[in-house]
Amino acid sequence: MEEIINQAKTQMNQVLSLVEDDLKGVKTGRAKPSLIEDIKVKAYQSTLTLKELASISAPDPHSLIVNPWDKTVLKDIEKAIAVCELNINPVVDNDIIRVSIPPLTEETRKDLVKLVYQKLESGKKLLRQVRNEAKAEIEGQKGKPGVSEDDIRLWLDELQKLVDDFSEKIDSLGKVKEEELMTV
Repeated sequence: MEEIINQAKTQMNQVLSLVEDDLKGVKTGRAKPSLIEDIKVKAYQSTLTLKELASISAPDPHSLIVNPWDKTVLKDIEKAIAVCELNINPVVDNDIIRVSIPPLTEETRKDLVKLVYQKLESGKKLLRQVRNEAKAEIEGQKGKPGVSEDDIRLWLDELQKLVDDFSEKIDSLGKVKEEELMTV
């Protein structure tokens, strides 16, 4: 039984990591390297992430500097940033790319908060899916030698506590991100 609970816990940790990564992509009006580091760039006859091709720094809260390790991919990086969903304009300045992050309007902030809650709900849906799979495995133990009704009830309670803990963690991630978005 411990194996089923531990497997569920591992899967729930993966869901939590997925939600964290998903929330990193929601821009907050502040310049952070994580905002653009996973942008896909077509270079060297393959597709790489921006963080694999350049160093990214945030000299101030409203701009990022992308410094490619190989200057021959400068135009590829610029094009990838320009076409990404973030609606930001890269400017090539000698051997670096400057990216200005425009401040968010109140309406945009509210839309982004809605997006955050959609991402959180998706995470909770994945948690419920993990719970249902583990619950089915636990209930499949009914009638097996050495497994009582009380054992099954105890394991189901433990599983539900685990789901509740991870659900709270996801909620707290959302609150932090909402606060970040609504801070001007």
